[in-house]
Amino acid sequence: MQAGQFIDKLIAEGRYSFVVGEALNVVGPTVVATRAALRRLRHKGELAMPYKGFFVIVPPEYRKSGCLPASHFIPHLMEHLGQEYYAGLLSAAEYHGAAHQRPQVFQVIVSGNRPGIICGDVRIEFIARKNMDKVPVSDLKTPRGYLKISTPAATAFDIVGYTHHAGGLDNVATILAELAEKIRSDELVTTAALSPIAWSQRLGYLLDLVGAEEKTGELARYIDQRNVLPTPLVPSQPFKGVDQLKRWRILVNAKVEVEI
Repeated sequence: MQAGQFIDKLIAEGRYSFVVGEALNVVGPTVVATRAALRRLRHKGELAMPYKGFFVIVPPEYRKSGCLPASHFIPHLMEHLGQEYYAGLLSAAEYHGAAHQRPQVFQVIVSGNRPGIICGDVRIEFIARKNMDKVPVSDLKTPRGYLKISTPAATAFDIVGYTHHAGGLDNVATILAELAEKIRSDELVTTAALSPIAWSQRLGYLLDLVGAEEKTGELARYIDQRNVLPTPLVPSQPFKGVDQLKRWRILVNAKVEVEI
């Protein structure tokens, strides 16, 4: 079977990714011949290899970018790697309609550290969260299958907890202002149990700041029932002598500006 015929067969089956082992003894009579045929398709831009031994088929409409969109192949790649994942942070916020500007990198939450991926113009960043398998997710339909993304409440916690991966505190607040209408107050409490208490304190403060006080009552009671210590809004900045906002036990040591 010619390499092009092999690719056409996969497309006919609705598949846009495969591992090199599937092509061996099908595309060419030897391993060397198979790899050479796949390499020629890569040079023509018809294939891309975002991970060693894992190929994606690049339709004409995506050849300028040199790869399929990350959301189209991440589920299959993570299945190939045998690793749980979910699309989170700015990528999840975008799917929930709360991206102030299109993220420049696709963000994937996994249980341990992984190096990022560059495939043509597509950049993928992996962020480690030890208990990510407990974080609530939903399935988003894409043209190539289903992508796991964090729920609105879980996305809110992640962008507050990983501010440095979310464009800084001002951008986090701006996203929360857009995300708030999709957040359920009861889900905030159930998700809070999966995160450090300081994340709840900062999230509650920021949601109040952006005018979403109607969402934070249950979260405030959750914090009130625990003997929490005052925590700075920005741990990396000085907070000695800063007044405490009692509702959230927050030391407001930074000014937050929400973009309109």
